[in-house]
Amino acid sequence: MDAIGTEERKVYRLVLTGGPCGGKTTGQSRLCTFFENLGWKVFRVPETATILLSGGIKFADLVADEVYKFQENLLRTMIQIENTYFELGRTSTKNCLIICDRGFMDASAYISKEKWDRMMRSNNWNPVELRDNRYNQIIHMVSAANGAEDFYNTEEHSCRSEGVTLARDLDYKAASAWIGHPYFDVIDNSTDFENKVNRMIECVCQKLGIDIGDRLSITSRKVKFLVSGPVPADSAFPAFQDFDVTHHYLQCAGPRVQARLRKRGQNGRWSYIHTIRRPQQHGQSIEVRTQLSHRDYLNMLTQQDDAHFTIYKKRRCFLVNNQYFQMDIYIEPSHPRCKGLILLETYTSLTGDKLKNILPKFLNIVKEVTGQPDYSMFNLSLREDWNNTKKFCYSLHGKTICCHRQADTSSTSNTASTTTPIIATATATTDTGVDRVNETSGNVPDNNVDTLFE
Repeated sequence: MDAIGTEERKVYRLVLTGGPCGGKTTGQSRLCTFFENLGWKVFRVPETATILLSGGIKFADLVADEVYKFQENLLRTMIQIENTYFELGRTSTKNCLIICDRGFMDASAYISKEKWDRMMRSNNWNPVELRDNRYNQIIHMVSAANGAEDFYNTEEHSCRSEGVTLARDLDYKAASAWIGHPYFDVIDNSTDFENKVNRMIECVCQKLGIDIGDRLSITSRKVKFLVSGPVPADSAFPAFQDFDVTHHYLQCAGPRVQARLRKRGQNGRWSYIHTIRRPQQHGQSIEVRTQLSHRDYLNMLTQQDDAHFTIYKKRRCFLVNNQYFQMDIYIEPSHPRCKGLILLETYTSLTGDKLKNILPKFLNIVKEVTGQPDYSMFNLSLREDWNNTKKFCYSLHGKTICCHRQADTSSTSNTASTTTPIIATATATTDTGVDRVNETSGNVPDNNVDTLFE
């Protein structure tokens, strides 16, 4: 679920989770202070397991059936506690941030898949509602045992290899529980702890569209890579979640505004998002996402823009090297130029060889295409040939320049037809040959801005 409420008031539901000694407690306190200083109302939902276990329950004393019932009642209690805070957020007169100390899916890390599935069925629970629709964003703070071992130390664990190994295992399980949430961010230990906390706060602000100015150091960005098929067998991937995703672009009332609907789900369960992007005067894009009901989604579909094809994807979400990846496999009946297209995306502060080293080795990654307009979903969905349309948009990291894509007349160009571009059969030596607009030209039409986030 994305931020709800009127344009003047937001209610944002955040889950802060992580492995042992990951900075979750400190991060929660700092995040609370930061948003209170912005004038927001902040609620902190306590960890349900801590509340129950503080009453004298010891797992070592429970038999298997008692453990199962305890986990089931823990989840029922968690839902009720969270709902209490969510209701307070809905009635708040201020913008409201609700920080949940762990969330519903965290419990799946401590129970077998067979028992978890049985629990979901018997309570009529489903992951799309309780993972994707219940919370706006998930942030996982990676354990110090994974990348900052010298700082790993808790009251329960001394700095021994056994303690570190266990912490790493718990950290991975906690992160894997949330694979598939549309806005899931992993904050690793690639920086010192102060910057780790700042990156976490920055990550929340980015999703909310809050301009943080120079209050925090901006370190993380979205990067996009072209992947050459075929997709490896499922066994080559770590734990993953697959989703069916459909995008519809909508008619817009004015220029330089972009609107679209997203339908995302699995096993017949769906979530619906309405996204509007508007550029600021200084060229910075503002994005507002709103959770929709199925009825509202169907009503808004009547505003579909006939200038765009509907985009269909299979989206695979997975974790590699403490990095969360989304791989979009474009499928029919999208525009023919999307045939065979596979794009991999992640958010990271790394660059160069460090960035290269965290990428999945089992994928045939051709090259980085971050910000290249040939790989923008907005442009890929255009019905018209790119050489014959004024709707093609060029934008790169804050430059909101829209342009008519000029036809390539060079006989030596390696750019394929813009109707079916070379991205469909990319190899490691291909290049898109993007025709860049002359920024000093006075013939730049005032059209929709390109998407910076898909």
